[in-house]
Amino acid sequence: IGLDEASVVKTCGSYYRNYGLSVRGLVMHHQIDPVEFDEQVDGSLPLEDIIKPDVELRAMLESIKTRRWAFTNAGNNHARRVLKCLGIADLFEGITYCDYSEPDFPCKPEREAYDRAMCEASVDDAQLCYFADDSAKNVEAALNLGWTAVLVSPAIRTMGADKTHLQIQSIHQLPTVLPQLFN
Repeated sequence: IGLDEASVVKTCGSYYRNYGLSVRGLVMHHQIDPVEFDEQVDGSLPLEDIIKPDVELRAMLESIKTRRWAFTNAGNNHARRVLKCLGIADLFEGITYCDYSEPDFPCKPEREAYDRAMCEASVDDAQLCYFADDSAKNVEAALNLGWTAVLVSPAIRTMGADKTHLQIQSIHQLPTVLPQLFN
């Protein structure tokens, strides 16, 4: 894309903050092909060497009393690889992901992405949606739609004076803030 390595890191970080996904900014400002990017960048990551099964996460997810649906800004292949590496892929009924082959594909925190997740999961009532994410913007968007949302972040973050939200430092703490969902 014509940038030195230091500029790439800074630029991608800026695109992530501004567009919810680095690849969105790369598409908009550098005309990269998002499918090719996904294959060459995310597809080449040695995830199997980096991400190991999370037995504690699996046990927690298995104890959820309601349906489980994955919702990610990753592309389909990357998302499925991560879930498989974590040893939890079989615990989800489905997954809503960014379809990079779709022009102007929606991603969190855009409303269309949340609407798509509800549609794909066959959920009509936003109050039935429970959501955990490490992005305050994504959590705020979910709250604005009437979802119950939990911010997963080791640092305390505020989301505006009118926003009340749940926050945990690790996804493994989810039962402490949403005990009604667990056996």
